[in-house]
Amino acid sequence: MNKSFYHYLMKFRDSKPKDSISEFANHAYKDHSFPKGLSTYNEISTYLELNGDYLSSMTVFDQVWELYIEEKKL
Repeated sequence: MNKSFYHYLMKFRDSKPKDSISEFANHAYKDHSFPKGLSTYNEISTYLELNGDYLSSMTVFDQVWELYIEEKKL
């Protein structure tokens, strides 16, 4: 079974965020409207563009997305 992007992102959560990816994961965890079951780039990026004011830059999302895609290939 493939993990959703949200479930993949949660592995970066940290009580003391070390970087922008950890901060993104922590904020997404607190965002009760985050699309937890989605795994498509367009749907998640559209959500973040409209609702992800906690995201410092969409570049952070793009970085995590690339990691997510790479892990799915394994």
